[in-house]
Amino acid sequence: MARSEQKEHKDAKPAPAPAPARRRGFGTGLILIVATVALVLLAQQTLHFLPHWLNPFAEDTKDRSGPVLLQSMRDLSRYESATGNYQVIVDLEKDAKFLPSALRGSRTLFVGQGSVDAYVDFGKLSSGAITVNKDRTAVTVRLPRAQLEATNLDPKQSHVVATQRGIINRFGDFFSGNPNNQQQLYMLASQKIQTAAQQSGLPQRADQNTKLMLQNMLKALGFKTITIQQQNAQ
Repeated sequence: MARSEQKEHKDAKPAPAPAPARRRGFGTGLILIVATVALVLLAQQTLHFLPHWLNPFAEDTKDRSGPVLLQSMRDLSRYESATGNYQVIVDLEKDAKFLPSALRGSRTLFVGQGSVDAYVDFGKLSSGAITVNKDRTAVTVRLPRAQLEATNLDPKQSHVVATQRGIINRFGDFFSGNPNNQQQLYMLASQKIQTAAQQSGLPQRADQNTKLMLQNMLKALGFKTITIQQQNAQ
């Protein structure tokens, strides 16, 4: 009997090896990361509704700016003869190449409202730009074409309408020193408004208004024949 038991013990298969601990450790670490992110986001949203003096993440704004320094002054010889008010909705989306948008990515809807001024620069008039006949009854004026000022975006009327951010983006914004950086949105809105102003005929309207203004002024000075010539656009 003892021999048969020893034989059966030798023929038995070894027990399977336990699963590697790496997989378990990786899964546990991933769960901890997700839980930490969720807790941080939940705390951020919860503390937002607390009174200011109870919220440890509340910020106090103190203006310690220095005095304004005058860098330069210059005389202007421009006649602003037209202005246009515009509104644009910027839809800016950023996605990671190999990650879903719910994890890493953002999409922002931004309403930009601003104005563009059109002007004629009288400082570019050449010495022979104004000619008058001998009896001072006829005058000819050669004007440069109207130009556009840079877009003046209204910060009070321009704002973010909606924002969607992935988990990683929210986690990064929480620790970021400047989570509400909207510089790119303002630049895009300004560029789009500037293009719209050029395409909407604002410079041409400024040319017409300048021409009408000069005609009325020269008539008041006693000129009977008035010719306004506008140079071709460069």
